[in-house]
Amino acid sequence: MDIEQKQTEFIDHFVKQASSLKGSSLASVVTEATSHPSLFAFSEILAVPNVIELEGTEHSVYLDVLRLFAYGTWSDYKCNSSLLPELSSDQALKLKQLTVLTLAETNKVLAYGQLMQELDVTNVRELEDFLINECMYAGIVRGKLDQLRRCFEVQFAAGRDLRPGQLGSMIQTLSNWLTTSDNLLVSIQEKIKWADNMSELDKKHRKDVEDRVEEVKKSLSLKDRVEEVKKSLSLKKLQTVSRPTLTSEGMRRSTLNLVE
Repeated sequence: MDIEQKQTEFIDHFVKQASSLKGSSLASVVTEATSHPSLFAFSEILAVPNVIELEGTEHSVYLDVLRLFAYGTWSDYKCNSSLLPELSSDQALKLKQLTVLTLAETNKVLAYGQLMQELDVTNVRELEDFLINECMYAGIVRGKLDQLRRCFEVQFAAGRDLRPGQLGSMIQTLSNWLTTSDNLLVSIQEKIKWADNMSELDKKHRKDVEDRVEEVKKSLSLKDRVEEVKKSLSLKKLQTVSRPTLTSEGMRRSTLNLVE
């Protein structure tokens, strides 16, 4: 079963629980949900009417805890720890996992120094163990630990709940991406058209060259035949000129010789 399907099942479970409880009774649901090792999305629970009704009551702190796990980080908890209940070890672990996801949203190369500061980790070995055992094995991130460069290269990170106001920014980002994609597509189509035109010109040029070569071949062949004819005529003329002829005196002598 993949992580998305598991998330859906757990969310449905806690939404049903929260829908059937009110006031201080919701404390146990909030604690259980924020401690669950396989739950990393909380916006659906936040949207339950019974949970929303906690706003402005003496139990609103549980609503604040849910918001912290939906949108916040470990640093946010430290800054507001005096206003929030003390987190259990499982909740602290979960919030640190969510912190890694938040950092991975904006940067795919996370420096060890930044991670150690954000997660309150004191040494590299502890940080790498956390990233391997609590993040990668949990399936919420995939990546490569680069000990030489002292960074974590993120290849995949699960998404967190959308923060208030973040939807508009995301829509704008997607709109910009779509515009860029359209422009790129037009550019690619123009390059394809240019390449097709160049191909046609190349074919035409090649045909012209081949035609000229054939013409030259024919011209050379005709010239060779003309030269052969000229040589043949010259040879016959030479033979005609070289044949011996008798003069009238010679004929007379020949006749006398025959009479004698």
